[in-house]
Amino acid sequence: MPTNFTVVPVEAQGEQQAEAAAAAGREPQPGDGIPRESSPFITNADMDKGIIYEGKNMALFEEEMDSNPMVSSLLNKLANYTNLTQGVIEHEADEDSKRREIKAPRMGTFIGVYLPCLQNILGVILFLRLTWIVGTAGVLESFIIVFMCCACTMLTAISMSAIATNGVVPAGGSYYMISRSLGPEFGGAVGLCFYLGTTFAGAMYILGTIEILLTYISPSAAIFKSEDGEEAEAMLNNMRVYGTCIIALMAIVVFVGVKYVNKLALVFLACVILSIIAIYAGVIKTAFDPPDFRICLLGNRTLSRRNFDTCAKFTKIDNKTETTRLWRLFCDSALLNATCDEYFSLNNVTEIQGIPGVSSGVLIDNLWSTYSDKGSVVEKRELPSLTGTEETKVAGLPYVFTDIMTFFTMLVGIYFPSVTGIMAGSNRSGDLKDAQKSIPTGTILAISTTSFIYLSCIVLFGACIEGVILRDKFGEAVNGNLVIGTLAWPSPWVIVIGSFFSTCGAGLQSLTGAPRLLQAISRDGIVPFLHVFGHGKANGEPTWALLLTACICEIGILIASLDSVAPILSMFFLMCYMFVNLACAVQTLLRTPNWRPRFKFYHWTLSFLGMSLCLALMFICSWYYALIAMVIAGCIYKYIEYRGAEKEWGDGIRGLSLNAARYALLRVEAGHPHTKNWRPQVLVLLNLDSEQLVKHPRLLSFTSQLKAGKGLTIVGSVLQGIYLDKCVEVQKAEENVKSLMAIEKTKGFCQIVVSPSLRDGVSHLIQSAGLGGMKHNTVLMAWPQSWKLTDNPFSWRNFVDTVRETTAAQQALLVAKNIDLFPANQERFSEGNIDVWWIVHDGGMLMLLPFLIRQHKVWRKCKMRIFTVAQMDDNSIQMKKDLQMFLYHLRLNAEVEVVEMFENDISAFTYEKTLVMEQRSQMLKQMQLSKNEREREAQLIHDRNTASHSAAVVQANAAAAAPERVQMTWTKEKLVSEKHKNKETNLTGFKDIFNLKPNQTNVRRMHTAVKLNGVVLNKSQDAQLVLLNMPGPPKSKKGDENYMEFLEVLTDGLNRVLLVRGGGREVITIYS
Repeated sequence: MPTNFTVVPVEAQGEQQAEAAAAAGREPQPGDGIPRESSPFITNADMDKGIIYEGKNMALFEEEMDSNPMVSSLLNKLANYTNLTQGVIEHEADEDSKRREIKAPRMGTFIGVYLPCLQNILGVILFLRLTWIVGTAGVLESFIIVFMCCACTMLTAISMSAIATNGVVPAGGSYYMISRSLGPEFGGAVGLCFYLGTTFAGAMYILGTIEILLTYISPSAAIFKSEDGEEAEAMLNNMRVYGTCIIALMAIVVFVGVKYVNKLALVFLACVILSIIAIYAGVIKTAFDPPDFRICLLGNRTLSRRNFDTCAKFTKIDNKTETTRLWRLFCDSALLNATCDEYFSLNNVTEIQGIPGVSSGVLIDNLWSTYSDKGSVVEKRELPSLTGTEETKVAGLPYVFTDIMTFFTMLVGIYFPSVTGIMAGSNRSGDLKDAQKSIPTGTILAISTTSFIYLSCIVLFGACIEGVILRDKFGEAVNGNLVIGTLAWPSPWVIVIGSFFSTCGAGLQSLTGAPRLLQAISRDGIVPFLHVFGHGKANGEPTWALLLTACICEIGILIASLDSVAPILSMFFLMCYMFVNLACAVQTLLRTPNWRPRFKFYHWTLSFLGMSLCLALMFICSWYYALIAMVIAGCIYKYIEYRGAEKEWGDGIRGLSLNAARYALLRVEAGHPHTKNWRPQVLVLLNLDSEQLVKHPRLLSFTSQLKAGKGLTIVGSVLQGIYLDKCVEVQKAEENVKSLMAIEKTKGFCQIVVSPSLRDGVSHLIQSAGLGGMKHNTVLMAWPQSWKLTDNPFSWRNFVDTVRETTAAQQALLVAKNIDLFPANQERFSEGNIDVWWIVHDGGMLMLLPFLIRQHKVWRKCKMRIFTVAQMDDNSIQMKKDLQMFLYHLRLNAEVEVVEMFENDISAFTYEKTLVMEQRSQMLKQMQLSKNEREREAQLIHDRNTASHSAAVVQANAAAAAPERVQMTWTKEKLVSEKHKNKETNLTGFKDIFNLKPNQTNVRRMHTAVKLNGVVLNKSQDAQLVLLNMPGPPKSKKGDENYMEFLEVLTDGLNRVLLVRGGGREVITIYS
């Protein structure tokens, strides 16, 4: 790596140009609400086409500058590219913000991912239902429930981390990851399910808010009062009325300005954290000073203390026995001889400590489950109880009853929403300083923290609180206090107020996030009837989506029961998590070249396990809800498939279909695969000798090393002649090629073509090889070493025409020079470098090929180095920083070096080399020479120019070369005879051949080739492999032989060279 650079100041391009360049990748396209994926690359329509370098250093590439930009130009565009978040531009913003300054994201792991995930995961279930779940299922089964749910989210977070770190994830979060990994059909179906889950989560949080308000803060605020034991029905009606009002209020708040919601988010989070701290402080306090919350039991039945205060049948006042208010609840009068309930008469009233403390040993009693039917009395089974001869009616008596039937799977459905919210960090990916680092770290830390809190709370609740209090869902036995609040220190109101604001904040967050998710789906254009919800206010606020969200949320409010709503949203979240795991598993198993997550601690088995666990939890929670959710997702999937807009997002299902049979071939035939699915599908052009044996077997070795058994390989060769006459030779050649393919472990197909000319045969292979979507996109061939000799069957004319045809067919071209020096599959490089010389950007092939080659064990230990060339007007230090950032986004590890190559005068060596080249071309064009004469003339010109350029010396050397076989070309007799044959002969031209002045364009191109060759030799002479941009042939065919000379000079002195020419489209992307 270079340690010093010559810093050249770069002139400012103007604020308007900078803004235009930065906005090129962000401008939304019709029907799409997310940033496009190809902004900085050659397929971008906004690429500047008028900038062509006019100097001498890059003259060899100047004809391609309009389509293949210089690396410095590309890196400049990448440096100006900014991933803006998809959100609203508040109309309340200050006037200064109208300048639209692009601010760099500055949120780190803690603020940007950890805290939002913590806030979304910890919530209403923890405060309102966790104690009840522990009391009902017991500590052991509760531990199993929580462990299963936390394991599900942890496995999903691992898969999500792999997807989120596989490139830049624009704003859109989970929906973007699923849709771009599994395709528009799955993406739309799961995205809408995730939207419904988020919406119903808002309804659940609002119901929790109302429950806290009417049960624990202000019971007198209830509109509907309970009469004749209809307390549950009255509560549901209160939920519906208050819920509708709160939804309307929250929708107005979100409509007016989401920035107020964001500002309050930290306040709500602080409430959650303080509440949890209060719980742990209360647990510690119970070890030496348990709080005094006494519960009243009649026999073993728990009594509700809402209607009495003295836990006794009688009291003594002035030595006089009097009945208590409790007596009057069970008897028909206050007299001692009144007729009382039989169970009341047979059993004593006892009072026990509701929170005996962590050292009391109550944990043993709470280990096992106590499931019950709806309307059952909450009992302490360890105490004696006399039931009497007849069953007594308990309705209307002040017992604590269960409001629903309880069983294990139902509790799983109620609890699971408490572990959702793991995607809060990925939804903010656009605001993070380093999303690829922050998302995995923050999400997994948040899940680990919340899992520890939940699991520890289960054990601590079971160890501190009496079982009948745990099973008392609404705290009736403790004077209507929140059960978890009785444990808190310093006051139960810390938990009550904290949980109230926490649920309010969570509801607001849901009503803020869900409409934007629906807006993103609508703007993608995959569901036509949702198009209207992509519109909103002028500032980007999704007004129509917010209205629909409020209406759907109202459905959950009308259900009115938190325990009934929780399983519904569990289904939608579980389905979303299941497909996140499926996306990661598919991408991992396909091993697409674009699948290079920076998060390395994933495996397809973990993703598959997470997917299976999600599916199992769906049916454990509620099998009929699971079927309904699947039917809804299936209908959406088929609708998008039938009516939805066609999208190509490079998804994993698309890549999987490439390996299928007829149905898959028909699907992929519609168009080119996406950049993320692109891998080299290679057509290998082999040369055969007279015995139909492969001339360069190492070409197949290199093919297997490049492919690593993945993708399509077609090995083709051309036999000259008529097919009817060559049938036997074709079979023999095919057998030889297949045999060599088996030896070299090259998996693919063999195709031998017979053609009257080699030129036409190669053209036919390039045009017609492959089937449907399984066509080659890359041609691999060997450099014609003896291109100067006319007896070579694969002459230089065929080579140049092949280069032109691959370019016309938009196929990449790889030319291996000195192919016989390439390693066999059995060889291993223990060290060395693979050097990439990135001169112009033509699709990213130069970046992708070293990554693929290093997957093979032959090249695995080689390091990748990338060199690029800085011109006089380039800032080399900035180029290096930009290139390092580009490689970071590409998830490629390589050393970066910027080589400075300034303009200088053309050397005499370059001038002379160009003169030699042009003299040879002119001679061969002007004279109809035989094969032997051409060889001698080439030698003659070479000898003459290395000597003193004297005509007499040249003629003497020519005479010595072959005095007996052929008359010398440059003798006086030869010239006279030529004059007599054709009076218009160009005699003056012959005399002036050695006085030619070389063409300035050729001089400049030769200057580029010589100078680049010198720079490459200086840096990469000892490299194991050198990859180099291959300049295109001249647009005019007159200079084809000069083109071969340029390439020869460019690669002179290098052992193993791979000349790379892109196919005109991007093959690598920074996106996920």
